[in-house]
This record gives sequence, structure tokens and C-alpha cells, in this order.
Amino acid sequence: MSIIRDINLHEHGRMKIDWVKKNMPLLNSIEADFSKSKCLSGIKIAMCIHVEAKTAYLAEVLKAAGADVRLTGCNPLSTQDDVAAALAKNGLEVFAWHGATVDEYNCHLKKTLEFNPDIFLDDGGDVTNLLHDEFSSMEVWGGSEETTTGIHRLHSREKAGKLRFPVVSVNDADCKHLFDNRYGTGQSVWNAINKTTNLIVAGKNVVIAGYGWCGKGCAMRAKGLGANVIVCEIDPIKAIEAVMDGFRVMTMNEASKIGDIFVTVTGCERVIHKEHYKNMKDGVILSNAGHFDVEVNIPELKEMATEVKCVRDNVMGYKMPDGRWINVLAEGRLVNLASGDGHPAEIMDMSFAIQALTMKYIAEHHNEMTNKVYDVPKELDNYVANLKLATMGITIDKLTDKQAAYLNSAAH
Repeated sequence: MSIIRDINLHEHGRMKIDWVKKNMPLLNSIEADFSKSKCLSGIKIAMCIHVEAKTAYLAEVLKAAGADVRLTGCNPLSTQDDVAAALAKNGLEVFAWHGATVDEYNCHLKKTLEFNPDIFLDDGGDVTNLLHDEFSSMEVWGGSEETTTGIHRLHSREKAGKLRFPVVSVNDADCKHLFDNRYGTGQSVWNAINKTTNLIVAGKNVVIAGYGWCGKGCAMRAKGLGANVIVCEIDPIKAIEAVMDGFRVMTMNEASKIGDIFVTVTGCERVIHKEHYKNMKDGVILSNAGHFDVEVNIPELKEMATEVKCVRDNVMGYKMPDGRWINVLAEGRLVNLASGDGHPAEIMDMSFAIQALTMKYIAEHHNEMTNKVYDVPKELDNYVANLKLATMGITIDKLTDKQAAYLNSAAH
């Protein structure tokens, strides 16, 4: 029995899912293939992911393949209740609602695992943690991880020799991180900030904390909107890259004095904290595009504030003792989903094509896999890339036999 906010919202949720389906040709193709082959017949899959239209379609593709699918959210503010209702109406078990408390969120996670899944699909690592802690006796074939934060947590377990099962790093597939993390995050973060604030970006000082693929995308789109972009980094190589991409690079202490809009996208905690709040301009806007709500230190901001109030939908204002206001979007949670609709459908089509194929790969190969973090097989990555090109009406050159022989020869 699903645990959702209101089943009567299903028609609106179905409209959203139908819209993205029209713009996700890779999943359309995979769904057609999976529906015929029933390659996941009888397999139980637990999904912990943002419950919105694109992820809903992925869940339905897995169901079409014959899988028994349970779904929960990976962020308390990213679940869309109408989409959850549409999935429940279609026979999937869903345990998620928007604005879940910590206790409710944890309850939903546990409910998703109570049917003893064979495979799990995780986004951020919360299900993986449960399977190592409270559900440590549960046997699973393996799983996949969607995002950078979750991969960091997995590698820590693997390095310590404590990873209980094989996990495929979908995040590190080229067809995922090169497009989803860069173009998807870049566009969706600014869609959400603009929608939430209704303020101009052009001419403002925008501070991007972190210059990984997601940070690159956020910086690139801010530049396109006319911002003066500043990058804060801890990695000297990425810092040089940011400089050569045309951005100013400085410490957060320096940037906190001049920034108008801040976007954290590091995967680390306390990126913006008490010492920075003391420097910030009146009316500054803080947002986070990292998975967890720890990058902007909200508890310290609350302690400093003399007044806290909602100043606009999804914008909380904190009044400092000297009268300055500091504004935080989406409670410091993942802004592009907590304040928006997430990545564009065409981008997630590539990521979720990789996810669907990875579920099939684990089902077919789990007996050969050991307890470590695996890359997505290159042939799956290339299959998705070629399929994407075909849907775009693009053809590319191929090596001749002579060219292939030349490249594989030690003589040249």
C-alpha cells in the first residue's frame, strides 16, 4: 500500500509524465525493447530518487520490463505529490510526499526496502546506508548510484573494505556526468533561481562554490545570463581551469564580501558559514545545488539572526543584528528540484537510459560481480551515445579497417 499525499492528484501527475515521455526518445526505445523481452520479470527493484516526472517514467519503464518496483524520494522537498499519485494509480508502490519530516522521510526509506529487493537504485546513498546499518542482514544482488555525493560515500566504504555488495557508478558514465551534471545542472539551477526570485542575473556577482562538472555548468549558464562569475575552489587544478575559462577565482572569505548570488555545488559541508555571513551584502541570495542541505550552514545563520521569516515562496529571510537580510532558497536544499522541476527531459533521457540498462546488466551479471564499485560498461555508454545521436538525426564517421589497424598498431 502506497504512502502518498493525495491519490486524487493523479491526473495532473499523469499529464506531467506524458509530457516528458514525448521528449525522452531513448527511454521510449528501451521501453519498447524491455516490454517485449520482459528482461526484469519477477525482479524486485527499490528506487530512492527524486520523485518527479522523469524519474517516474524510468520507474514505469522498469515496470514494463516485468519488475516489481517500489519508489521513495531521496530529498524531502523534491517529491512532487501529483507525480507520486500518478505512479500509485498505475500500480507502483510509492512511499513519498513533499515536505516530509525527518521521521517521515526515514519511514518512507524503510518501507521501500521491506519487500526485500533484489536490486536497488540510489541517489545520494541513503538506501545504501540503510542496507549497511539497519538492514545489514538483507541480501541484495547489487545496485546503482546516480550522483557524485553517493559515489563519494561508496568509495569510502569500498576503501574501508565494508561495502556489502556490488554497486555500479552510473554517475561516472560519460553519458551521465558530461551532460546531466554540466548541462542539466547548469540549466535547471538557474531555471529554479530565476523562477523563485524573479530577479535579474545580468550585472550581478555570482559566486559558484565548486568547479566540478556541476559547477562548470552553473558557471557557464550564469555567464550566459550576463553575470560576473566568481569561482571558489579547493582543488588547484580546477581553480586554474576556472581562470582559463574566463572566471575570477578567489577564496570564499573574499567572495562573501562582493557576491550577490551564491550557488554551492561541492558535496561538502559548511561551504558557507558564520564568518562569511558577517561579510555579506544586504539582500544577498544563497542557494545550494549539492545533494544534501549541509553546504550552506543554516543552523549558524539561525543563531545569528534576530528575525527569521518567509519573504517569498521558498525564500527564507534572516535578519542580521546590523539590519542586513540574508535570503536562503529552498531551505538550503537542492535548489533545482526543491524550487524547480529538475533537469530538462532530454538530458535525463540519457542518464535514465544508462540507469535502465544498468538494472538489466546487474540482473544478468550479479553472480559474476564482487563487492566493489563498478564503472558502467563502455559498451552501454556507447550504445546510449549512438542512440542519442540517431534521435538527433546526426551521423558520424567510422574508422575503416585500415585506420583501426593503424591505431591498434605499435608501429606508428
